[in-house]
Amino acid sequence: MIMHRDIADWRRKWLVDRDGHTIGKLEDVYVDVATGQPMFGTLNEGVIGRPLPFISLAGIMIGTRNVQVALPGEQVKDAPVITIRGDELSQAQESLLYRHYQLDYTPPATESGRRLVRR
Repeated sequence: MIMHRDIADWRRKWLVDRDGHTIGKLEDVYVDVATGQPMFGTLNEGVIGRPLPFISLAGIMIGTRNVQVALPGEQVKDAPVITIRGDELSQAQESLLYRHYQLDYTPPATESGRRLVRR
Protein backbone atom coordinates (compact mmCIF):
# COMPACT_ATOMS: atom_id res chain seq x y z
CA MET A 1 0.00 0.00 0.00
CA ILE A 2 1.28 3.48 -0.89
CA MET A 3 1.13 6.01 1.93
CA HIS A 4 0.23 9.71 1.64
CA ARG A 5 3.58 10.80 3.02
CA ASP A 6 5.27 9.07 0.09
CA ILE A 7 3.04 10.83 -2.46
CA ALA A 8 4.51 14.24 -1.61
CA ASP A 9 7.93 12.93 -2.69
CA TRP A 10 6.63 12.10 -6.19
CA ARG A 11 5.77 15.67 -7.15
CA ARG A 12 8.02 17.05 -9.92
CA LYS A 13 9.59 13.64 -10.60
CA TRP A 14 10.01 12.67 -14.22
CA LEU A 15 7.24 10.48 -15.62
CA VAL A 16 8.12 7.73 -18.05
CA ASP A 17 5.77 5.55 -20.04
CA ARG A 18 5.81 1.75 -19.86
CA ASP A 19 8.58 1.65 -22.49
CA GLY A 20 10.82 4.00 -20.51
CA HIS A 21 10.30 7.13 -22.65
CA THR A 22 10.18 10.40 -20.70
CA ILE A 23 6.76 12.04 -21.06
CA GLY A 24 6.96 14.98 -18.64
CA LYS A 25 6.86 15.64 -14.90
CA LEU A 26 4.28 14.61 -12.35
CA GLU A 27 2.48 17.72 -11.14
CA ASP A 28 -0.33 16.58 -8.81
CA VAL A 29 -1.66 13.29 -7.50
CA TYR A 30 -5.35 12.51 -7.02
CA VAL A 31 -6.29 9.80 -4.55
CA ASP A 32 -9.45 7.80 -3.99
CA VAL A 33 -11.13 9.30 -0.92
CA ALA A 34 -12.38 5.89 0.24
CA THR A 35 -9.12 3.94 -0.02
CA GLY A 36 -6.45 6.65 0.00
CA GLN A 37 -4.83 5.00 -3.01
CA PRO A 38 -3.35 7.19 -5.77
CA MET A 39 -5.48 6.87 -8.89
CA PHE A 40 -4.50 9.68 -11.27
CA GLY A 41 -1.82 12.29 -11.72
CA THR A 42 -1.47 15.38 -13.82
CA LEU A 43 1.30 15.45 -16.39
CA ASN A 44 3.30 18.67 -16.80
CA GLU A 45 4.63 18.63 -20.34
CA GLY A 46 6.31 22.02 -19.98
CA VAL A 47 3.69 23.98 -21.95
CA ILE A 48 2.87 27.17 -20.04
CA GLY A 49 -0.82 28.05 -19.70
CA ARG A 50 -2.13 24.71 -20.95
CA PRO A 51 -4.37 22.64 -18.68
CA LEU A 52 -2.57 19.46 -17.63
CA PRO A 53 -3.53 16.01 -18.94
CA PHE A 54 -4.56 13.37 -16.40
CA ILE A 55 -2.87 9.98 -16.45
CA SER A 56 -3.71 6.78 -14.63
CA LEU A 57 -1.37 5.83 -11.79
CA ALA A 58 -2.57 2.20 -11.71
CA GLY A 59 0.44 -0.10 -11.72
CA ILE A 60 3.08 2.61 -11.27
CA MET A 61 6.66 1.91 -10.26
CA ILE A 62 8.38 4.51 -8.09
CA GLY A 63 12.08 5.06 -8.74
CA THR A 64 14.57 7.41 -7.16
CA ARG A 65 14.40 9.84 -10.09
CA ASN A 66 11.19 8.95 -11.88
CA VAL A 67 7.73 7.44 -11.74
CA GLN A 68 6.97 4.87 -14.42
CA VAL A 69 3.36 4.52 -15.49
CA ALA A 70 1.99 1.29 -16.94
CA LEU A 71 0.64 3.10 -20.00
CA PRO A 72 1.78 3.03 -23.61
CA GLY A 73 2.87 6.35 -25.09
CA GLU A 74 -0.20 6.44 -27.39
CA GLN A 75 -2.60 6.33 -24.46
CA VAL A 76 -0.66 9.08 -22.71
CA LYS A 77 -0.93 11.30 -25.82
CA ASP A 78 -4.72 10.83 -25.75
CA ALA A 79 -4.99 11.54 -22.00
CA PRO A 80 -7.98 13.68 -20.98
CA VAL A 81 -7.18 17.34 -20.33
CA ILE A 82 -9.49 18.75 -17.67
CA THR A 83 -9.58 22.29 -16.34
CA ILE A 84 -10.22 22.05 -12.61
CA ARG A 85 -10.95 24.51 -9.87
CA GLY A 86 -9.94 23.59 -6.34
CA ASP A 87 -8.86 20.16 -5.18
CA GLU A 88 -11.76 18.04 -6.44
CA LEU A 89 -13.10 17.03 -9.81
CA SER A 90 -16.80 16.91 -10.65
CA GLN A 91 -18.50 13.52 -10.97
CA ALA A 92 -18.62 14.00 -14.75
CA GLN A 93 -14.87 14.70 -14.85
CA GLU A 94 -14.12 11.70 -12.64
CA SER A 95 -16.30 9.48 -14.81
CA LEU A 96 -14.46 10.68 -17.94
CA LEU A 97 -11.08 9.75 -16.45
CA TYR A 98 -12.16 6.30 -15.29
CA ARG A 99 -13.83 5.59 -18.65
CA HIS A 100 -10.77 6.72 -20.64
CA TYR A 101 -8.53 4.35 -18.71
CA GLN A 102 -11.13 1.55 -18.76
CA LEU A 103 -11.55 1.53 -14.97
CA ASP A 104 -14.81 0.91 -13.13
CA TYR A 105 -16.36 4.09 -11.75
CA THR A 106 -19.06 4.31 -9.13
CA PRO A 107 -19.61 7.61 -7.33
CA PRO A 108 -19.35 7.13 -3.57
CA ALA A 109 -22.35 7.59 -1.31
CA THR A 110 -20.81 10.63 0.37
CA GLU A 111 -22.06 14.17 0.76
CA SER A 112 -19.83 15.46 -2.06
CA GLY A 113 -20.46 12.43 -4.28
CA ARG A 114 -16.87 12.67 -5.45
CA ARG A 115 -14.33 9.90 -5.45
CA LEU A 116 -11.06 11.77 -6.07
CA VAL A 117 -9.20 14.51 -4.22
CA ARG A 118 -5.84 16.14 -4.88
CA ARG A 119 -3.06 15.41 -2.36
